Amino acid sequence: MSWRGCILRWARDDIICIATRGNRITLNTQQRCGFKKAVKETKTKKGVIEEAGPSHTQPSEGLIHKRGASPPVEPSVAYSRSFGRLVKPLVFTIGFTGCSFGTAAIWQYESLKSRVQSYFDEVRADWLEKLRPQKQGDLRKWINQWWNSLSEGQRTVAGIIAANAVVFCCWRVPSFQRSMIKYFTSNPASKTLCFPMLLSTFSHYSFFHMAANMYVLWSFSSSIVSMLGREQFMAVYMSAGVISTMFSYVCKTASGRLGPSLGASGAIMTVLAAVCTKMPEAKLAIIFLPMYAFSAGNALKAIVVMDTAGLVLGWRYFDHAAHLGGALFGVWYIMYGHELIWKNREPLVKVWHDLRTKGPSGGGNGGSGPQ
Repeated sequence: MSWRGCILRWARDDIICIATRGNRITLNTQQRCGFKKAVKETKTKKGVIEEAGPSHTQPSEGLIHKRGASPPVEPSVAYSRSFGRLVKPLVFTIGFTGCSFGTAAIWQYESLKSRVQSYFDEVRADWLEKLRPQKQGDLRKWINQWWNSLSEGQRTVAGIIAANAVVFCCWRVPSFQRSMIKYFTSNPASKTLCFPMLLSTFSHYSFFHMAANMYVLWSFSSSIVSMLGREQFMAVYMSAGVISTMFSYVCKTASGRLGPSLGASGAIMTVLAAVCTKMPEAKLAIIFLPMYAFSAGNALKAIVVMDTAGLVLGWRYFDHAAHLGGALFGVWYIMYGHELIWKNREPLVKVWHDLRTKGPSGGGNGGSGPQ
């Protein structure tokens, strides 16, 4: 095996070696003190640090996993289990969830406020389009026709899919690797705990992993957006990514089975669980086995049982804790969360309405606006 390069970084208790071979990344760790063999001395040549031989670095336990397939990265960080480190992620989870739903409520208000104006703008645009000479083979026109043919749910998740595709491409840039591992993989043993809770939700190393997750999201997009509306759906989806990661942090810290994770499956499990809870009699089928149909309620039960078993038995290929956390959040939100959170958004919307109408266009007397 030929190794193009190796970067050594001294951590507090271990040496982390990131070796690149083509587009694959292997991240191995070796403790300074312990029962593993010591790494041979390195030599510097022309400003490049090279390791004497990769055979002396043993792969660590556990694959990077999260809500899906595992990339070829095998980290292991010496870390003492301490729930005190999870206080900051917990505060971040609560704050981010509140901000997500608050932003969604304001977004919905602004959407309703501009709906009438948008209607007249569309009428005017259609009138001008009829007067304008038609172009054959116009790419922009074809894209507009395709976009308009999509459902509201599909248009809503298109941005999410595009963001996942951009992050997937970033994983292929060698100079981005260290930043991607730091910010786009969530790990309770990492120094960076909060931002990866959100960013890892848009991160996939394997193309199959990303394709499978995005296909499921696309398939359920019309149902979930018709149930919640695009603003509420975005708040639920973004919050679900952080909440599922927080659940994973807690379970990893409690069990001691630490390791980085990535993927959108935690948030997608929330979407799946919400649809299955709202429509338990709906018929679902597996893409590769379309002849076998089953109810959405039974599918949700099977998923929860499988992830619970994986969590208890310590299966490492998937981040079952994140899956289970996302599913439980989806069930809770449909049964209770919608009433507790979304139905009580009126005070915030009223405050925002007062701020908007007291501006220069409101006359300073409360003004008039959409109620």
